[in-house]
Amino acid sequence: MMNGIDSKTIRRFGWVLLVLTGLALQGCLDQAVGNDEDPATSGAAEQEPAIPVETATVSTGDVAAFYSGTATLEADEQATVVAQTTGVVLDILAEEGEYVEAGQVLARVETNRYRLEVEMAGAALKRLETDYQRKKELFEKELVSADDFERVSSELQAQKAAYDLARLDLEYTNIRAPISGYVSERLVRAGNLVKLHDPVYRVTSYDPLLAVLHVPERALSVLSKGLTVSMSLDAWPGQSFNGEVIRISPVVDPGTGTFRVTARVMDHDQMLKPGLFGRVEILYDLHQDVPVIPRSAIITEDDSSHVFVVDGQGAASRRPVQLGYERAGMVEVLVGVANGETIVTAGKGSLSDGVRVEVIEINRLPKA
Repeated sequence: MMNGIDSKTIRRFGWVLLVLTGLALQGCLDQAVGNDEDPATSGAAEQEPAIPVETATVSTGDVAAFYSGTATLEADEQATVVAQTTGVVLDILAEEGEYVEAGQVLARVETNRYRLEVEMAGAALKRLETDYQRKKELFEKELVSADDFERVSSELQAQKAAYDLARLDLEYTNIRAPISGYVSERLVRAGNLVKLHDPVYRVTSYDPLLAVLHVPERALSVLSKGLTVSMSLDAWPGQSFNGEVIRISPVVDPGTGTFRVTARVMDHDQMLKPGLFGRVEILYDLHQDVPVIPRSAIITEDDSSHVFVVDGQGAASRRPVQLGYERAGMVEVLVGVANGETIVTAGKGSLSDGVRVEVIEINRLPKA
């Protein structure tokens, strides 16, 4: 025994100290290997943030197919009025911009000489008519020869023709409109000398007017007579004028690769004028009650198109689509989506197949 403590007690104390030292070392080891993890978050995986997008709902509507081009309006009927006799213009009876009927007198040329010629031809005709009646009676009594009677008969016919010609020359002193329309140009003044066939007026018919288009040959198979036409002009913003295709040239110009299409544009309110330039649309097909989506929803790559469709769990999936006609920013979908499905219209550039999205705005589609 040492200092009152026996060796057995010393050994027992050593074993207790060894156990305590082992427990302390185990705690330090647990801290070193990270066994201090919070149980509330242990084993829980972090979710990726949702991508904000704008969407629209696929709807059904009518989509029309148009050929669009530009044209200058031309008059369907236009006539240059010419003098049919020679003389000095006495009266101007129609001015530019006035509407005239066919046969209406536009101007008059001096008539005195032509009236005198009518009177002279008339007097000669009466004399020959009297001579003819007398020779006819004598011929019936066989008192004159057949040659004398035929000569008088021929002279009478010739004089009748001369009288009619003199009357026609007198009538030609009235310069008349050959067609109904507007006086587009007056080329003479009172006191001017006009000669035979000199131009005097131009008269233009404004209803209907023609829009002539030169259409690329690829549209030859879809255009035909009778198709509906709509024309808009800068001169009348916000208004359109209807018409129809009336002529299609069967020949394609080899130099330009185009063919000529003529449309009649109706203008019952007399608002249009020849020479106005405008945009023409020809309706050649119409698809009704078909799925339509905004052009902004479509991604085109390598001649193929696709959209992103959002499902009920908020996941976007890439889906290929086949497109049809397009009109006013709305595109017909032949294959790929159905009415009522939700598609991404903005933010699609950041998407991949299966990514989670957050809809921040739903676009309401206009009626197609």
